[in-house]
Amino acid sequence: MSEDATIVRVAARGDGVTADGRHAPLAAPGDTLRADGTLQPGPRHQAPPCRHFPECGGCQLQHLDDRAYAEFLTARIAGALMQQGVEAEIRAPMLSPPRTRRRAALHAERRGRQVHLGFTEQSSHRLIDLQQCEILDPRLFALLQPLRGLLAAHLPANRRVNVHLALTDQGPDVLVEGLVTDSLSAVEAITAFAQRHRLARLSVDDGLGPEPRWEPEPVTVSFGGVPVPFPPASFLQATPEGEAALVAAVREAIGGAKAVADLFAGLGTFALAMDPGAKVYAGEGAREAILSLKAAAGAAQRPVFAEHRDLFRRPLVPKELDLFDALILDPPRAGAKEQVEQIAASKAPVVAYVSCNPNTFARDAKTLIEGGYRLDWVLPVGQFRWSTHAELAARFSR
Repeated sequence: MSEDATIVRVAARGDGVTADGRHAPLAAPGDTLRADGTLQPGPRHQAPPCRHFPECGGCQLQHLDDRAYAEFLTARIAGALMQQGVEAEIRAPMLSPPRTRRRAALHAERRGRQVHLGFTEQSSHRLIDLQQCEILDPRLFALLQPLRGLLAAHLPANRRVNVHLALTDQGPDVLVEGLVTDSLSAVEAITAFAQRHRLARLSVDDGLGPEPRWEPEPVTVSFGGVPVPFPPASFLQATPEGEAALVAAVREAIGGAKAVADLFAGLGTFALAMDPGAKVYAGEGAREAILSLKAAAGAAQRPVFAEHRDLFRRPLVPKELDLFDALILDPPRAGAKEQVEQIAASKAPVVAYVSCNPNTFARDAKTLIEGGYRLDWVLPVGQFRWSTHAELAARFSR
């Protein structure tokens, strides 16, 4: 029989691991895994703050204290880089505080006369009806119970719908996907609900795309002081603190660059955060996002050239990339393999890379290094508090 062993690290999926390779769910570094399989908590093991942990899939690591969670993020990124044979300075992680998530995608379904609304269980489709949440901004969490009441009157027994929440300049933005509301009573109820709860917008997608049912004024989110039209359920950095850390890292990475290419630009999180005097090319494959950025930059008279461009199928090539003093990359989880191959063949002096997937980042980092770049530093960012999801910003230079 195995002997008692100390948990020395937390694996990528959240299990604690001993030096001899044994795994233990919900274990923190410093815990003791007994020979009989039981766990004795150590000094780094905290009491989870939420009643729904560990069943709820919104969090996996609430049992870690802040130091252990920060070390997990660092090790997660270091491990991915090591697998590619890449070394780098990894800075101390930035952690978003609890209750600061400003966007979330929840699910709702009827159970008898009641509507349950929340995240799903870990590795399951079973819904957790949230009565507490330690990650959502309180302004969004406060809408959950009223939304249950609204949906109870209109949600069929056999239907599960998605509920997207976001905080905008004008307040909470709500999109319900999969709900059919074609009756007069439903339309009136939705309007009254939005007014009563002072929503910035309430949209419904019955299968033909989001349709705003309440939007007293155009909904925007602001980047660098520039308000940008916000299409329903658009991408937004998860927390204001996380966005600020990533923007600061990108600005540090590119220094005083006067000609910048922002690739996978989205709504302009980084393009509009640049020095107003810098000329910025913004490339993005999502049509609504790039049109919003183009409109906002034009209204603010910012020198941003926004192009609708699929950077996976049509990446910028070296002769285009060589025109810029610095490049910014913020690709989706798949990384930017095709675009990075072109960057590696270019003469662009600096690359600021923002990633939400350490594995694809490490793959792309290896390609850049093989192309003559060096990886100067990496900043881990824990926007998705207590989850195994790790984000980062990094600087490459020639």
